[in-house]
Amino acid sequence: MPPARVALYLATAGVLVLTVRAAIFGPPPLGWAVAVGAAYVGLVLAGVLDLRLLVYTDAVVRGPPGARGVVLTFDDGPHPVWTPRVLAILAERGVQATFFVVGKKVEAHPDLVRAILDAGHAVALHSYAHDRFFSLRRTRAVRDDLARGIAVLERVTGTRPTLFRPPVGLTNPVIAAVSDALDLTVVGWTVSGRDGVARARVADLVARVRRNLRDGIIVCLHDAPELGDREPAAVKALPLVLDALHAERLEVVPLATWVP
Repeated sequence: MPPARVALYLATAGVLVLTVRAAIFGPPPLGWAVAVGAAYVGLVLAGVLDLRLLVYTDAVVRGPPGARGVVLTFDDGPHPVWTPRVLAILAERGVQATFFVVGKKVEAHPDLVRAILDAGHAVALHSYAHDRFFSLRRTRAVRDDLARGIAVLERVTGTRPTLFRPPVGLTNPVIAAVSDALDLTVVGWTVSGRDGVARARVADLVARVRRNLRDGIIVCLHDAPELGDREPAAVKALPLVLDALHAERLEVVPLATWVP
């Protein structure tokens, strides 16, 4: 069991014990109670904000022990301008990637999804609406969104998706439970280019990825902006990232190599 999940279970048990003790013997000193409460809330929020901690779900955030190579993933597409440019760069370098697509964008550009598949890449689900407040939604809203996204991808590709990356990479017990009920494997990342925001700079993205390069990592980039039509930094950065991988003699491998 991941250490952060063990810590949350122990912290939850500790809070319950302290609550019972307070009911029997009276409340603890205010400062001590505030410190314990703040630490507990911090641990809960850390599990939501950093999927790599594996607090709420056994997400795939890196390759299995001994994994060789690096997996490239792209979020928030497809986009009629930027996705084809990313595909052209990948084709020129002869590498495969996994595209976590947004259901409503798939409905708008089904031919782009088919082009991704025809080029030998994989397609996975990144929710239907890419709701930034997805982690705050109730079970029914989460289930309805994911079910709709699954239906769209199945209709366009002829295959039911099995991999899912939550919007913004946030998760919680609700998202974990619904994903499990829908037979979706949650996929995070080891290294993010942090290029999903408008202020992202190509040099920063490349430097961030380069200093984390090693076998077994999953890299998260973007082939489309979350909203609008601006060019994601990853479009210009991708050739430089691939150059860095080549310099380190790291092969780009399909995600299916690690997650059947």
